[in-house]
Amino acid sequence: MSAMVDRTPHTAAGTDPAPPATERRRPRGRRRWMVLAGAGVLALLTAAGAAVAGPFGGEDTPPATSTDGTTLVPVREAPLSTRVTRSGTLSYAAQGDGTPYTVVNQAKGVYTRLPGEGKEIGCGRTLYRVDEKPVVLICGKTPVYRALSVGAKGREVRDLNANLVRLGYAEKTEIDPDSDYYGWETAEAVAALQDDLGAAETGELALGDAVFLPGPIRVSKTMAKTGAPAAPGAQVAQATSTGRQVTVELDPAQQTHVKAGDRVQITLPDNKTTPGRVSRIGTVAKPVDEEKDSSGSTIPVSIELTRPKDAGTLDQAPVRVEITTDKVAKALVVPVTALLGRDGGGYAVEVADPADARKRRLVPVTLGMFDSGDGLVQVSGALSVGDRVVVPAS
Repeated sequence: MSAMVDRTPHTAAGTDPAPPATERRRPRGRRRWMVLAGAGVLALLTAAGAAVAGPFGGEDTPPATSTDGTTLVPVREAPLSTRVTRSGTLSYAAQGDGTPYTVVNQAKGVYTRLPGEGKEIGCGRTLYRVDEKPVVLICGKTPVYRALSVGAKGREVRDLNANLVRLGYAEKTEIDPDSDYYGWETAEAVAALQDDLGAAETGELALGDAVFLPGPIRVSKTMAKTGAPAAPGAQVAQATSTGRQVTVELDPAQQTHVKAGDRVQITLPDNKTTPGRVSRIGTVAKPVDEEKDSSGSTIPVSIELTRPKDAGTLDQAPVRVEITTDKVAKALVVPVTALLGRDGGGYAVEVADPADARKRRLVPVTLGMFDSGDGLVQVSGALSVGDRVVVPAS
């Protein structure tokens, strides 16, 4: 059984006997070292990226100041969530490796119309014009490398068929969107698309009539010039998707804490928050600008916004992200400053006697999650909700 500790102040009169050893107040320097030892654990976890969030306040018994200058705080049961907090950049989503999409021309002639920077272009819409002929954007992952007509088969034909059905130029009963065959139904649907674009209704796609890219795009840089010769293989523009994403440079030591699918809270420049999820974690660490950061290297993490419209038209804007990596629905929590370092290692908290707050006992505890924001730590041991632990008075 733990020894009871009486913190009742004693007079300094020389005739009074010294209090028994078990009743002497712990030297101030020793208590300060012990509390700092507990805070040091939090500092180490924070440095490793385990920043945490979880409320401690509530309607239960509020903290009370004791006569010896310490404060008594009730042990609480509350949810805790481990979080990694980092700065990030809000932008339009690029490819998985972070590079922009490249619009490559295959038509011959002269550029007569080009998209401006910031222009968004959807599937089945005119991307640019050569000799006033529209070059259409088809959403697909296979780059166009040949003319397509009746009888052709291949992955790009499957992408074309899927586009024609999705855009309403054919029904699924007419064209199987998963089919890789260019049949007469495909030709009829292509002719209808060409009619809407103002192109000759040939029912086939000559090399240069279309550009295949993974999805709708937003032009980030126009590289060609109107009036300049359009040569096959020339780069017309660079683009991103129209989706929004946040990119975070994560310390490699934090990589094991974060996984795809983790929930994220994003704080926008106007201090409004919006939810997101981790969509991709890089596998290759890259060097950082040593003039700005001496940490050595980082891992890129991409975060997809759950509500993209919350970001408006912001591009390349700084944001703050909190990635939830773990959570506990019911955790027994105490203030970090209640932790005392034990001589043999480990930690304890000092608990006040319910009947006489001047009497305290040390209770060994095992540490769990930390909360750097509210200064809380999850503990387990011979504690109960409502027990009052001793912390230095603020």
